[in-house]
Amino acid sequence: MSSTPEARAGSAPQQLRALLAEPGLLLVPGAFDALAARLIEAAGFRVVYATGAGIANAYLGWADVGLTTMTEVRDAVWHIVDATSLPVIADIDTGFGNAVNVARAVREFERIGVAAVQLEDQVFPKRCGHFAGKAVIAQAEMVGKIRAACDARHNGLVLVARTDARAVEGLEAAIARARAYREAGADVLFVEAPRSRAELETIAAALGDAPLLVNLVEGGQTPLLPAAELARMGYKLALYANTALRAAARGIQRALAYLAAHGSTLGADDLLIDWETRQRLVRLPEIEALERRYAAPD
Repeated sequence: MSSTPEARAGSAPQQLRALLAEPGLLLVPGAFDALAARLIEAAGFRVVYATGAGIANAYLGWADVGLTTMTEVRDAVWHIVDATSLPVIADIDTGFGNAVNVARAVREFERIGVAAVQLEDQVFPKRCGHFAGKAVIAQAEMVGKIRAACDARHNGLVLVARTDARAVEGLEAAIARARAYREAGADVLFVEAPRSRAELETIAAALGDAPLLVNLVEGGQTPLLPAAELARMGYKLALYANTALRAAARGIQRALAYLAAHGSTLGADDLLIDWETRQRLVRLPEIEALERRYAAPD
């Protein structure tokens, strides 16, 4: 079975830092639960993003408007970390409060073995980065939060600093904030919701001395550019935070509609993963091997 988060805690940030040092763009799908994380790893991706929006959607059935608590998110992310050998970037929203809350959150998430945390500068309660009606805290307050996060980490945890200022203060202000966050100690910069290819180019040109993350939301405000183009611009991480969740929801809708219409799942094989694939994903053969190994002799 997978190693414990405690056993991996010292190596996950180093794994991510090594990937960030490699050339090319990393595609980073979001996991909303442990099974999604395992599917992401099985598909050949190299990094998993534990999505705060996806956790709110899947665990609470509510929109991404700051309703989850630190412990709810931490516990959900713990299962994601435990299910995969890939480094996990955890979305900790605004840090669940002020700089003191941020310091506690960093320690809590570091303990469960994440490779990185993502911290944003919205006013609490936050909103999805592609929703209207956002507000941001003062730049100085966010700089203080980043410093608190840096001081609280102990094992090289990667800090992703996100600014939502594009929608509130404009692109130039968002870039200025990102620069300040880099100076405060952030490792990766994330300007949320640029609205055009030109804005993506401008951000990359202005902040290219740091690893850059772009969030690609189907139906959101940022254009869905191909990986090769984003890599050419200079982006390092292309986040697809809720692609897996939305695909899962569509799949559930289709399978349940078939069941409702036909009164059976006979003939719905193309809507379901097969029995053997399901058991491999949830590691049943591994569990059975452990049972055989440790079973008491007759």
